[in-house]
Amino acid sequence: MFATTPLRIVAVSAGLSQPSSTRLLADRLVTATRERLTAEQEGNDRDVEVRVIELRDLAVDIANHLVSGFPSAGLREAIDAVTEADGLIAVTPVFTASYSGLFKSFFDLIDHTALTGKPVVIAATGGTARHSLVLEHALRPLFAYLRAVTVPTSVYAASEDWGSSGDEYTEGLPSRIRRAGGELASAVLGRTVSGASRALGLDDGEDAVVPFEQQLADLRLD
Repeated sequence: MFATTPLRIVAVSAGLSQPSSTRLLADRLVTATRERLTAEQEGNDRDVEVRVIELRDLAVDIANHLVSGFPSAGLREAIDAVTEADGLIAVTPVFTASYSGLFKSFFDLIDHTALTGKPVVIAATGGTARHSLVLEHALRPLFAYLRAVTVPTSVYAASEDWGSSGDEYTEGLPSRIRRAGGELASAVLGRTVSGASRALGLDDGEDAVVPFEQQLADLRLD
């Protein structure tokens, strides 16, 4: 790859409404990833290109492709953008304790080897902590099947997370977004450095992993 080839970060948002908390979370993760990529590339002239794909705009095309097997030009371009990205951010609202049907239908159209080795941040929006495990029991296995590499930190945002800075025992949503964006940037650059704001030490132990108690959700926010 030439040094001047841009680094491409693509986010997939399965939010249905406008405005959408799912899209908002995708945008913030994109911003955090781009900022870290820019900071860690000092002295390198590679640009960072970002794109957010709104699945709601492709819903009819996705359904038609599932039935006919032929994608529209717009859907084909979106699939290509995802498979050719250097880093992927996948965000879904929680419906019936899992990812949305629209989210799953889109990724059903991607060849199961097309994301092999691609670093991915998984994220979801909801309303209570009861559904925060969707990241582990639904999204992480999905991308494991697609052979992608999910970064350690996943992000779950509930209604009470927005505007929260956390407390002395927990990280707020902004901190988790920065951590996930940093991990994705490091993975894109081929590094294993944590996305945390400092280097992790031997005393960090389990605190280096975002606990589920910090992730909240359930009610359909988007």
